[in-house]
Order: sequence, then structure tokens, then C-alpha cells
Amino acid sequence: MDRPDFRSGFVAIIGKPNTGKSTLMNRILGEKLSITSPKPQTTRYAIKGILNREDTQIIFIDTPGYLKPRYEMQERMQRIWSDAFRDVDLVLFMSDVQRFPTQFDTEVLDHLKNVRTPQIAVFNKLDLLPGVDRDLFTKQLPGSFAASVFISAATGEGVPELLETLLRYIPYHEPYYQEDQLSDLPLRFFAQEVIREGIFHLFAQEIHYATAVLIEKYSEEPGKVVIDAVIWLERQSQKPIIIGKRGENLARIREHAETQLTSFLQTEVQVHLWVKIKPGWRKKSTALKELGFD
Repeated sequence: MDRPDFRSGFVAIIGKPNTGKSTLMNRILGEKLSITSPKPQTTRYAIKGILNREDTQIIFIDTPGYLKPRYEMQERMQRIWSDAFRDVDLVLFMSDVQRFPTQFDTEVLDHLKNVRTPQIAVFNKLDLLPGVDRDLFTKQLPGSFAASVFISAATGEGVPELLETLLRYIPYHEPYYQEDQLSDLPLRFFAQEVIREGIFHLFAQEIHYATAVLIEKYSEEPGKVVIDAVIWLERQSQKPIIIGKRGENLARIREHAETQLTSFLQTEVQVHLWVKIKPGWRKKSTALKELGFD
């Protein structure tokens, strides 16, 4: 492809947990790539979503929320967060208009002061607090920020203006990925994440943080996709909770996954689930490597 007027670049979306980073990327792409939940630490990996336009390709990187690690898995997540600054063309710092600036916001902004990459502040959830004093927010940003935009990722308000702003920082470059490609991650990864999303929506914090999902089989068969997955738990006492009476909770997780994946893949999806006790998996390097944390 020889298009001197074509733009292509990488944009990292960062911020504290539960500010709407995944919702924003899904809104921009028009597809659900990152799982969402009102609970923090939903995103555990760096997920690339690719926006393809006639003259532009933007690769968004949805990162885990900034946190202070308490165990091995969170240390891996924090490493992913730190690596997101490398080799990107623009950083989108996201915060919640209802809570800015939190202590986490302040710590993230301190990190960004020394980052040379162009930065844009994105203040989200404007639908919940529409009458904010925007000047008051922007005055609290360090001088490293090039612009600030106020949006609602949930409703789409301000998102076109955000795209128009960030396009100024996307360099002229040939596309990095195929023009019909939505992500660089395999479909089995999205299957894993959708199953985990079902767990997030169904269970309290102490359960969903102690779970992980491992896809053991992803098979494309005539007219359907068959997925075998194992849900990891840390303690035996959690098993009857995740399974539920007569297996009703496990069935609800399976139904959520089949509905979401059937819509995404545009073909029938069958999900088979098993539960396995894996004590202390969040603190074990071998277990985390098996789950894809390098």
C-alpha cells in the first residue's frame, strides 16, 4: 500500500479502574471487544482494538486500571500498564467527572509528567454530571497535556469531538494491520473474556476476583463453534457458589457467554464449562503464564 496521505498510529487508554476505558473503546469501534463491569479491575490484559477508516487506522490499547499491586497477578497487570506508554503515538488519560481528582488520578498524572508522548485528558461520565466547570478540571492538569475533552462513553456524547482531536496526533504511516482486522488477539481470548464477564456480573467481589477462565478447546465446526472452558477458583468453598443450586449459576454464565459470542461471531456458539480448584493461582508465576500473563 503506497498512500502518502494515510495515517496510522497507536493510542493507549489509561487511568484508574472503573473510569470507562473499556466502554469508550467499545463505543469507538462499534464492537464489544473489552468486557465491561461496574466493578474495578475488570480488564486484566492490554487489549488492542483497531479502528479502520478510509484514510486512517487507529490502534487503541485498553489497559488495566492503574493500581498498587498486592499480589503477583496485579504486579503483572501493573507491568502491562507501564508498558502501554512505550511506542505509542498518543496517551488518553481517562477520569470520572464525579470523582476527579482522586489520589489515583494524581499518581497517574505524576507518571505522565515525565512522558514525552502527547497526552489528552478525557473526562468521562458527563451524562451523570452535565454542568461541570470544565475550566476547573483542565487547570489541574500538568503542562504535558495537549488538550482535554469531556464525554459520556455510555451515551456517545463528545466522542466524535474526541476522535477529531486525537486524529491530529496520528502520524502519516501505512496501516499496521489488515483493513478488516478488529484486533490482534485470537478469538479464544475473547471467548475467555466473555465467560469472565458473566462471572463479574453474577457474583460479588470476593468471588469474581478469585476466578480465572482458561479455554481448553476452541473448535470451529460446520455451522457452529464449540468452546470448552475451565473456571479456576482458589478455594473449595467457592465451588458451590459458582455452580449454584442444581447448576443454575453455571448455566447462567454459559447462557451469557453463548449469547454474547453468537452475536459477535455471527454463528451458533456452544459453551461447555467446568470448575477447577487452583489454590493461590493469582500468586503463582506458572499459573499466570498459563493464563497468558508473560
